[in-house]
Amino acid sequence: MSDLYLSHIRNWILSSPPAEWISHQLHELAIGAVRQGPIPKHIAFVMDGNRRFARNHKIETIEGHHLGFEALARVLEFCYKSGVEVITVYAFSIENFQRPKYEVDGLMELAKVKLEQIIQHGQLLERYGATVRVLGQRDLIRADVLEVVDRAIEVTKDNNRAALNICFPYTSREEITRSIRTTVEEFSSPQHPPQPSTTFSQTRIKQKILSKKLDKPEVLSTIRESSPAPSITRSEEHDGSVSSTTTLHPGSPTSRSTGGGDLAGSTVLPNPESITAETLDSHMYTAGDPPVDILIRTSGVDRFSDFVLWQIHQNTQVFFLKCFWPEFDLWHYLPVLLEWQWRQKQKAMNEKPRKRKQR
Repeated sequence: MSDLYLSHIRNWILSSPPAEWISHQLHELAIGAVRQGPIPKHIAFVMDGNRRFARNHKIETIEGHHLGFEALARVLEFCYKSGVEVITVYAFSIENFQRPKYEVDGLMELAKVKLEQIIQHGQLLERYGATVRVLGQRDLIRADVLEVVDRAIEVTKDNNRAALNICFPYTSREEITRSIRTTVEEFSSPQHPPQPSTTFSQTRIKQKILSKKLDKPEVLSTIRESSPAPSITRSEEHDGSVSSTTTLHPGSPTSRSTGGGDLAGSTVLPNPESITAETLDSHMYTAGDPPVDILIRTSGVDRFSDFVLWQIHQNTQVFFLKCFWPEFDLWHYLPVLLEWQWRQKQKAMNEKPRKRKQR
């Protein structure tokens, strides 16, 4: 008896009304139990194994991808119900454009159909207040698909309790590169209106030293007697506050080359030294989302495949599961969530002795 035949029998039994009722009750009981513990805010999924699932069950590749999208609906249901706020899924890599054209076109068409279903039957996202975001290079999306993408975003834009990030087409390297490029453009543009500038003059240095509460009066007197009285620029006539900007002052080679005259006409640029990880984070596709708490990849492959490399952090827990994505269900999800909760409790217990020692 073939695996496909057994799978059909299993699906037929599970789809019967008594089996569906029992399954629903078990799902509700299990989700209610895990909600008693801590819940991750952000889970990311690499939906891998659709093609191999199709090959193993002797069905068309595109049918495997179709079943993968059906699995996504199940995942959204039990993740949102358990309290997860943000779900990010790897739907289509930029590298996938190297696959056969018929498969790429099939994936695009499938994405179009599923997004149209979200628009027409968006009860699931409405129920949990989830907004749809499509993250990636929009210029690579086929025009007719992009139109549906924009409509799906528009229809769910007022949902503000949860989010579904669909990475399509996406790679983490492209996202990080885009963030750096946007940051460079931002820090290469003059500020409007200009902020008080940072000037590294003798007067400013003297003010900073005098602002320190030094216990040596002789040092202060030496500074006052030996420091010449330099001219004070307009920016130094203020309260001496220091901002994170750099000014090209009149008389400097750079200022003369840009036609700078007095300070009011000089170019004020943000100080690149003020760029932090938070600056780059604000330009990522996932800006405003919490870091990824759990990363799950199905199909038994243990690599990241250029997915959310920026969003994972020192506390992200990664799970590589052997099941194919179309097979992923609540009973694969629960062990992952329970292990994450156990590790969170272990972490909290280890932190308590440290706090006591600090006291």
